[in-house]
Amino acid sequence: MLRRTVLALTAAVAFAGPAFAGGHSKDIVDTAVEAGSFSTLVAAVTAAGLVDTLKGPGPFTVFAPTDEAFAKLPAGTVEDLLKPENKDKLVAVLTYHVVAGKVMSTDLSNGMKAAAVQGGEITIMTEGGVKVNEANVTTADIETSNGVIHVIDSVILPGM
Repeated sequence: MLRRTVLALTAAVAFAGPAFAGGHSKDIVDTAVEAGSFSTLVAAVTAAGLVDTLKGPGPFTVFAPTDEAFAKLPAGTVEDLLKPENKDKLVAVLTYHVVAGKVMSTDLSNGMKAAAVQGGEITIMTEGGVKVNEANVTTADIETSNGVIHVIDSVILPGM
C-alpha cells in the first residue's frame, strides 16, 4: 500500500512538473497584474491587443515601467496613447520594452545592444547600476513561466 502511494505521488509530481516550468507558474501578464504596481502597463498591453502575445510561450524579456514611471510622462501622453486611433504608436512603445528570449541580469554587459521586438535597438549600461537607455532597472530577474521581467523607473521611447 505504501509503495503504491509513493509511486502514485512520484508519477503525479513528474507529470505536474512541466506545468510549472522552472518553478514559475504565472506568465508575464499574470505576474504583472499580481504585483499591483503595473496597472498602467497592463491597461496599455490590453488596449494594444498584446495580452495573448505576452501570455504566449515566449520566452520574452520585458523591461516593465511601473505606474510611477508612466506618471513621469508629460500630462495626457498615456491617455493619448490609449486612444484607439493611436494603437500603432502604443504597440510600438510597448514592444520597444520587449526583447525576444530570456535575458537575465547576469547576461548583461556594459554597452550591450539588444534588439527590441519593435525593431529598434536598446542600450544596456551596467556601470553605476543597470540602465536600459535612460531608465534605471530597480528590480531585476523576476522570473515567469514564459520569460523574465526587469522593473524600470521610466518609460523608454523608440528613437531616444
